[in-house]
Amino acid sequence: MLFKKQHINNFGIQILALFASVRGYTLTTIIVAQYLSARYIFAPHSNWHHILFDTKLLMLVFATSFAIAGGYLINNFYDAEKDQINRPHKYLLEHRVPASFQLFCYGLLNTLALVLSMLVSWRTVPFFLAYIFGIWLYSHLLKKQFWASNVFAVVLAVIPFFAITLYFKNFSSLVFYHASFLFLIVLIRDLIKDLENFKGDWVRDYKTIAVVFGERTTKVLLSFLITLTFIPIALLLAQKEVLQSMWYYFIFTIPFLFLIVLILWRSPDQKTYLWLHNLLKALIVAGILSIVLVRFPL
Repeated sequence: MLFKKQHINNFGIQILALFASVRGYTLTTIIVAQYLSARYIFAPHSNWHHILFDTKLLMLVFATSFAIAGGYLINNFYDAEKDQINRPHKYLLEHRVPASFQLFCYGLLNTLALVLSMLVSWRTVPFFLAYIFGIWLYSHLLKKQFWASNVFAVVLAVIPFFAITLYFKNFSSLVFYHASFLFLIVLIRDLIKDLENFKGDWVRDYKTIAVVFGERTTKVLLSFLITLTFIPIALLLAQKEVLQSMWYYFIFTIPFLFLIVLILWRSPDQKTYLWLHNLLKALIVAGILSIVLVRFPL
């Protein structure tokens, strides 16, 4: 009886570890973001019934989710030694699942992504093949390369929304402004993550901007990128009639980003970088949820 209880508890922990390894919470956020974007940005004249019962859109959303989940697994596989230094608690949880089983799940998830993409259209298969290969290339090689790691990581993060753009064939200026804003915010978050993970990156010889140029230069670059982010914000604020109540979200981001710069320069330690990383995550999640505000007039 005791053995059976221990076995069940161990199985539960492994399920939790697998969920953490594929970033189940992040995948849920991405799925919600894709559907909200589809309804209010890419197809604003559609309705929820049409969006939710669009089987091809459903398969496209889950294909991207499976590919991303597989990407997290292969990234964990290659980052194991670095995570032991930077995030020991996270490492201990995620590696309760054997590496061999993680690699099996990686292959299974990518296969499911390709099958679903094939059911959407044969034209989407090369797109997903390139995406899956890009994630592997980033995890295996590019992540250790100077500057390429950050840009490539951000491109991979934005691509799921590009897939939805292609599906709806919506290439309006508003979509471009949203994409530019998201690209810069994710890039800023990725550079702060490099500052947060400096110790492990330095030990494992990852050529990140923080390792190559140091903390101060990285902060200067971050300040420049935050300043650059005000360009798409200004362009989006000019679309007041289209954004409706979502306009207030972009108003809020202005003092929020100033606060990020202030904290960045005044508190140079790993805990602060973790806080900044999480604050930018919260900004992205708030942006996703605020998409629904498009339906409420100012």
